[in-house]
Amino acid sequence: MSTLRFQAVKETFKRKPVSVSETERRSSLFGKNVFNKQAMRQYLTKESFKSVIDAIEKGLKIDRKIADQISTGMKEWAISKGATHYTHWFQPLTGTTAEKHDAFFETLEDGTAIEKFGGGQLVQQEPDASSFPNGGIRNTFEARGYTAWDPTSPAFIYGTTLCIPTVFVAYTGEALDNKTPLLRSLQVLDQAATAVVNYFDKSVTKTIATLGWEQEYFLIDKSLAKSRPDITLTGRTLLGHASAKGQQLDDHYFGSIPTRVLNYMRDLETECMLLGIPVKTRHNEVAPNQFELAPIFEEANLAVDHNSLLMDIMNKVADRHHFKVLLHEKPFAGINGSGKHNNWSLSTNTGVNLLSPGSTPMKNLQFLTFFINTIKAVYEYEELVRASFASAGNDHRLGANEAPPAIISVFIGSQLTNVLNELEKVTNGKLSPEEKTDLKLNVVGKIPEILLDNTDRNRTSPFAFTGNKFELRAVGSSANCANPMTVLNSIVAKQLLDFKEKVDSLITEKKMKKDDAIFNVLREYIKDSKKIRFEGDGYGKAWEKEAEKRGLSNKKSTPEALKAKISKKTIALYEELEIMSKVEIEARYEIKVEEYTMRIQIEGRVLGDIARNHIIPTAIKYQNRLINNVKGLKDIYGKNFKKYAGEQMELIKQISNHIEKINKGITEMINERKKANKTEDIEKRAALYCNKVKPFFEEIRYHCDKLELLVDDELWPLTKYRELLFTR
Repeated sequence: MSTLRFQAVKETFKRKPVSVSETERRSSLFGKNVFNKQAMRQYLTKESFKSVIDAIEKGLKIDRKIADQISTGMKEWAISKGATHYTHWFQPLTGTTAEKHDAFFETLEDGTAIEKFGGGQLVQQEPDASSFPNGGIRNTFEARGYTAWDPTSPAFIYGTTLCIPTVFVAYTGEALDNKTPLLRSLQVLDQAATAVVNYFDKSVTKTIATLGWEQEYFLIDKSLAKSRPDITLTGRTLLGHASAKGQQLDDHYFGSIPTRVLNYMRDLETECMLLGIPVKTRHNEVAPNQFELAPIFEEANLAVDHNSLLMDIMNKVADRHHFKVLLHEKPFAGINGSGKHNNWSLSTNTGVNLLSPGSTPMKNLQFLTFFINTIKAVYEYEELVRASFASAGNDHRLGANEAPPAIISVFIGSQLTNVLNELEKVTNGKLSPEEKTDLKLNVVGKIPEILLDNTDRNRTSPFAFTGNKFELRAVGSSANCANPMTVLNSIVAKQLLDFKEKVDSLITEKKMKKDDAIFNVLREYIKDSKKIRFEGDGYGKAWEKEAEKRGLSNKKSTPEALKAKISKKTIALYEELEIMSKVEIEARYEIKVEEYTMRIQIEGRVLGDIARNHIIPTAIKYQNRLINNVKGLKDIYGKNFKKYAGEQMELIKQISNHIEKINKGITEMINERKKANKTEDIEKRAALYCNKVKPFFEEIRYHCDKLELLVDDELWPLTKYRELLFTR
């Protein structure tokens, strides 16, 4: 075993589990480090408290004078918790979070010092924006950008720093982050959905999009991770032969959680509780050393912030436990990768889930209205939905018998399908009293009974209805939830606006009663969106053929899928709803295309380095041992040596063949990379990396992995899959 690998494995087995107590009640820990309503009541004046609540619930602006009062109270609370610094915490277009810490400390003219934090520092700051992705919105030498406080997401303390969630915009006003478009989409959806809800309940004044994410991840020992350059630099293994035992016995899924992992989970959950992240579920996932954690549903903006914060906390807590968290969508070949299911729903300020049926036909008609409009929205913008979760990492998962395919479809279950089929038969015009009674009692009225027994799940569906929510199953584990949620909020908002316009038109122009108008429009939508509904196996080739007949897209690679982000239809959608300008849309597209290219470029360079500087030298070293052995046998047996050295000679030949193929593959890959790098057009460059450079990865890997089976384990330089996946 190579020295580095030996030391890594040796250090792993020396680990003493970090013991973590789990006796304290979660409820007593929850939100202790969050400037929530309880903390605000204690530290703010009545006037400033009301101003914050109005900003959260009504979207009203906070006066700068009031901001001074809020900042004073927030500072006193933070200092009482041991905070020494503050930061505007934001989510730039890197997919991660960003922060710049400033001390509360300031000096006075007389040489003394005070703790200071004013309203201006709370509301707005000017971080250097020159090194963040901007997609051509601004020049590098124009460094100014603004962060602005988002009062709808509460400030929190992490370590000794007060973190203030903010939006991040360019000097010229364009959004440079993931939060700004999300907030705009939530506002538009609120307005559109509330207007439709008022058909059924006039008391509703606000509609809230909710999100419950499910975070999958791998945990491997930190020392083992450090011994793998590919994991260190790309977050995944670029080579490595499959372990004899993987996930084929299904013995890891929901199994007993290993003690060391459980201690990590307990520590992580404690940190989450203190920060108000309502994590509830933990379990082993399908692949070895793969796990999942999921929270209680929250308002979508807060849920996105919490998931972004969680991914940072996971890494910091893992370090304490000598673990490395892998959030890459496919860190290991041959076993399941990791996703992040986004469970989305709509709720009113009166506490009603609009995607949950009720006890009366009227409540069920309300449910069907939002249910059918959501399906229609996904049908109309299926290519944009596909683009929302496109990434280099996610390309490895989609359709790989572990995640949904790249074809967008909606699963609703056979019983709800029957309901929609019955509604499709609704008369195109005013309903007779008999028709209306039959429809409401025999079709709409029975929905709760239907859903009670409708426990079907379809893991091959990218967008599945699961009782009282829709589950977008295709989002990658490393993704920021803001992008897919912005898309979903926007397309549903657009659909609801169109729906209301049609219903109102039938009521005013055709003199239809409200229920008749609603039924007629829903009937039309059921027919229009029928092609997107699919109940079968999404992995089968038959579905690909059927989807093509239906006119559904099948964008298997990220460069192909991302084009939907800048289609005329997408630009029209975002501009009409004032969620993003054309400049902002095109900038995001450029950033995503360049990110894809750079990730494939990095992986290619790392793979070439490992193969040539680690694998080939090791193979030659072992080959030389065999050659010396053959020479020794020849000295002993003379002309008859082949009788005794035949297997070694064949092994030498195989090793030479694999070395030749690896060298040839790397040389050709580098040549293709050079050609791609000379291409100015970002789309063409991404396509070249996808279609010309990336295919060499599997070829080079194949021969490296074959050498792993041939070369003496004592010499092999890289920690193997069996060690990475089964050392806990």
